[in-house]
Amino acid sequence: MIRIEQVTKRFGRGAGVRDVCLEIGSGDSVALWGSNGAGKTTLIRCVLGLIPFGGEIRVGGHDVRRRGKHARMLIGYVPQELSFYDEFRVNEAVVFFGRLKGLGALRADDVLGRVGLNGEGRKRIRELSGGMKQRLALAIAMLGDPPILILDEVTASLDACGRREFVSLLSGLCGAGRTMLFASHRLEEIAALAKRVAVLEKGTLERTVDAADFATGIAVGDRGGTVVHLVIPAPARAEAMQVLRSGGLVPTLNGVGVLVRVDENRKAIPFGLLSQAGVRVDDFEVIRGDGHGAAGVHKETP
Repeated sequence: MIRIEQVTKRFGRGAGVRDVCLEIGSGDSVALWGSNGAGKTTLIRCVLGLIPFGGEIRVGGHDVRRRGKHARMLIGYVPQELSFYDEFRVNEAVVFFGRLKGLGALRADDVLGRVGLNGEGRKRIRELSGGMKQRLALAIAMLGDPPILILDEVTASLDACGRREFVSLLSGLCGAGRTMLFASHRLEEIAALAKRVAVLEKGTLERTVDAADFATGIAVGDRGGTVVHLVIPAPARAEAMQVLRSGGLVPTLNGVGVLVRVDENRKAIPFGLLSQAGVRVDDFEVIRGDGHGAAGVHKETP
């Protein structure tokens, strides 16, 4: 469904993405993984035809640069930053975007019911919670039942409960052969939604791996063990890395925090080190490798 060939996008002297090649077949689900600035959002914008680029991208056989409108008709897109007219009622927004897409008469209640917004149609958008706005954005992206869904860090602004609910919703909606491309910093989302992971580093596609092997391969390797994924505010990440290294650990930066390998019975060690240094941890997850390339994601109390 999506074919990306030798795609390069430069911003001044730097390259947002460089010579990226990636093919995503019908029914495949690919997660884009990388630190901030790795090129995930830039690549998504190229696929959508929102910015000029070198190379070639085809969506459903349509060249994005020459037949961009036809390509975008196949795509439902949910951005990281939502922008709605707050005084619209929820059902008015559904009808409005349906008209923009050239769809006929819509039953807004049916559309909203698909994403768990039953009975919310008369509310104004400003009255919705962040999670409900994300559900509305997904409902609008799904108008016309597009075969491809593209999402850019859509759970970044949600709390842990909101993320779990939204990922569960996506997992239920995106079966039946739908193709998905999404950017994420969260391993639990990749475990729930992705079949493959495309790892970007400084604009270059480093590798693609099976999602089932990804959590182990990125931080645990072939040795098995336990990895703690710590979600840390951006201004404190450099200090967190230094504190963890000083404590004898080997942390790895990730877009929303750090990954650090620990012994199974010493998972609390990084929390203690960071607490003593006054570094805030906003969230965490625990990943266990089984020595056979598989990993599970578990929420635990340190």
